[in-house]
Amino acid sequence: MEKKDIADVRKQFKVDNDLLKIEDIFNVYIMKDSTDIYHYEHQPFDLLDRDQQELFMNNFKKVLTGQLDEKLFELKFSRDVEDPAQLTLHKALLSNDSEEWRAYMLKLVQRMIDDHPYEKDIVVTFITAEYRKPMKKSNADTEESDRDAVYSNPFILCSVNQTEEPKKEIQFDYIEKEFKYNIQVDPVIDLKKPLTGFLFPTITQGAADVNHVLYSTGKANEPDPHFIEEVLNAEEAMTAQTDKAVFEEVVREVVGGQINPSTLSKVYGEIHRSVEENEDDEPPRLDYKDVERVLTDSGQEVEQEKVKVAFQRFAQDDRYELKASNIVPKYNSKSIKIQTKVANVSISPQDLEFVRQVNYKGKRCIMIEIDEDAEIDGFKMLPEAAFDQEPNTEE
Repeated sequence: MEKKDIADVRKQFKVDNDLLKIEDIFNVYIMKDSTDIYHYEHQPFDLLDRDQQELFMNNFKKVLTGQLDEKLFELKFSRDVEDPAQLTLHKALLSNDSEEWRAYMLKLVQRMIDDHPYEKDIVVTFITAEYRKPMKKSNADTEESDRDAVYSNPFILCSVNQTEEPKKEIQFDYIEKEFKYNIQVDPVIDLKKPLTGFLFPTITQGAADVNHVLYSTGKANEPDPHFIEEVLNAEEAMTAQTDKAVFEEVVREVVGGQINPSTLSKVYGEIHRSVEENEDDEPPRLDYKDVERVLTDSGQEVEQEKVKVAFQRFAQDDRYELKASNIVPKYNSKSIKIQTKVANVSISPQDLEFVRQVNYKGKRCIMIEIDEDAEIDGFKMLPEAAFDQEPNTEE
């Protein structure tokens, strides 16, 4: 799923919306340090009070909130798995029998807690719903409605939430005119910060893909390997942070730790162009051959075999592919950091070509080419005396 598809599904989670209909909700309560299901409750979503519906709607939105490859991950189901979760979810999606559907969901819950009890009481919530996406926009010049033709996508969403200990309070009774100790005994379900969750199947431009699942983690860049591998039986989630770190280590290894700023600017430029050219398609990925090509095209002489060895070292797999959008810094933002002991400077990736490290009067300096007067706190900087000699750029 692309971020626009996720955003489109997320914004439909509101009460009385004809483009998203939630049929059933199934809540399962798990006691801490336990591998047994304590209690479950299954009912039509429409039977909940409106306030309850609102609380759950906001919770489901949060499951689908976050950056791709940071908090949200489109994962491919693993092959050759015994009793795969993909089959369980697919059967549940097609089932019209509520007891059968509930049994499939309890099977997934048991996987969550087998040999992996939680440190707090948790509530696992499942819903069955249908997302309807208009095939085209309304036409104001005709009586045709955007609801006349829609893509219809049934899905299952799961949200895992922890509970909070009840509050102990001192209250003042106005009638009796006395202070009273009050304690609530019932735990409170924290619906504002889901621990994890998923959406099955993924939905892209109105089309469902049962070979992928959208996984959500509560903490950015911290996917849960147990949930991904043992519960969903999906392939490992690689974060944007990991992709960027692997790329930087590989490049650092093959260029010897030094690179000209203009060369680095060209490298990022090449990758950025590939991302823009494939904006409407699946994000491009780079293997070791692609990285070697990008470096070579940017003026850096490298050996393909050296890049392959670096991939094996830092990604533990020379067949590993980096998602291009995770590597390139955000353009038109000061996301590149130039660090020195004296000062740190932030510039845009495309402006790296104007940066040089030079020797001036026997000292190392950072030189930035500019086409207008620089300012410091609103004051224009006075130009220094001309260089005594032509500066020598250090690579």
